Amino acid sequence: MSQTQLPGQTRPAPRAGIGRTALGVLWTALYVVIALSPLLTILIGPEPEGRDFWTEFSVALGFVGMSVMCLQFLITARFRRIAAPYGIDILLQFHRQISFVAFGLVLAHPLILFLSRPETLALLNPVTAPWRARFAVLSVLTLVALVGTSVWRLNLKLGYETWRLVHGLLSVLVIGLALAHMLGVGHYLDTPWKAALWTAMAVGVALLVLYVRLLKPFLLRTRPYRVTGVRRERGDSYTLSLAPDGHRGLRFRPGQFAWIRVGTSPLSVRENPFSFSGSAEEQGQIHFTIKELGDFTRTVRDVPVGTRAYVDGPYGVFTPDYLQRDQGFVLIAGGVGITPMISILRTLADRGDDRPVLLFAANKDWDSVTFREELDELRGRLNLRVVHVLNEAPDERPAGQEIETGFVSPELLERYLPEDRRTREYFLCGPPPMMDAVAKALSDLGVPLTHVHAEEFNLV
Repeated sequence: MSQTQLPGQTRPAPRAGIGRTALGVLWTALYVVIALSPLLTILIGPEPEGRDFWTEFSVALGFVGMSVMCLQFLITARFRRIAAPYGIDILLQFHRQISFVAFGLVLAHPLILFLSRPETLALLNPVTAPWRARFAVLSVLTLVALVGTSVWRLNLKLGYETWRLVHGLLSVLVIGLALAHMLGVGHYLDTPWKAALWTAMAVGVALLVLYVRLLKPFLLRTRPYRVTGVRRERGDSYTLSLAPDGHRGLRFRPGQFAWIRVGTSPLSVRENPFSFSGSAEEQGQIHFTIKELGDFTRTVRDVPVGTRAYVDGPYGVFTPDYLQRDQGFVLIAGGVGITPMISILRTLADRGDDRPVLLFAANKDWDSVTFREELDELRGRLNLRVVHVLNEAPDERPAGQEIETGFVSPELLERYLPEDRRTREYFLCGPPPMMDAVAKALSDLGVPLTHVHAEEFNLV
């Protein structure tokens, strides 16, 4: 994503909000049309004979559930044009929530059939049932496994990379088995235009899988990066620095993120999302600050300089650059949630931005405050006030620091928020329980919902 800046500007001009809003309305309308399009196969054209209302209703639910599952491949393909109005993090949260809707619709299809026509229970016998019924049962069982491994991934101790591989394979298998069932039954697929609808759905899914697994990795292969350094930070975190290898690199906006692969092929499923932590004004290198939590993050400290890496990004709308309003900011970060905030602060400083910024940095203790020293330095370059919120108070209060003990509570916010709190822009990043509590507190304090922006990477 290129960044346009006119001579004399201290920051990039934000994109027109009406354009992104209109695009969002368009994509939402198209989504609804495609999701409900299978109902046309029931509402238009000849109906099978001898079928009661409940049978037809169950088929309608199954068809809509199937189309929603097909659209899941589109949502997760990371098309920037589609993600632009919402932010890909929001799309992935929608992907997770709508999965439960699709799951319910698909399960409702056989359950309604069994209740309205008990004789259809015989189709559950794998020995005597026809293949179309066996495909249906296998598809539902695979869907149950797909949802279960996502909801209980941590309980099952599935690593992120392992889960991604399993999730992708199960998703394709669910669609394939469901299509085999539908073709075997034949109802509502017996005319050319009805068959064409589902053929287009199947081809679309196949093309999206090829795009995600083959075409996009091929494009990333033409734009590799090299690791130029790994720097230890406070709070069990490491800053990974990358430089473009044979190309100009990418431009991002402060607060955005990217998926990165380090020391592996672009075809690998070992890919993780991280926020940019460097200034968007810096040329030549990009930086990601990563906390040791598990899987890939435990290996960052040992990545050798010169290792090849691939970057898929930038993504996200968690950035002040997209805002129309020109007031100051309140940044509220919990732990490693400081990463996109430091990118925002570094960028504002490099641009000479004089808008007021209030930062709440919540951490376990004083020694675990990532970028602690740099935050002090940034106070001299920005109109910045920093409030450290610690679970454990330091033995000695550091001079010149504003430190609170406990949590970012409504009472704490009310003490520190400025009088123009209703016009400030709020950026929240941290553990989901903290963000939920802070968002509610801000609402209770009269901050408009449209002024609160949250970043969450809880994808599964």
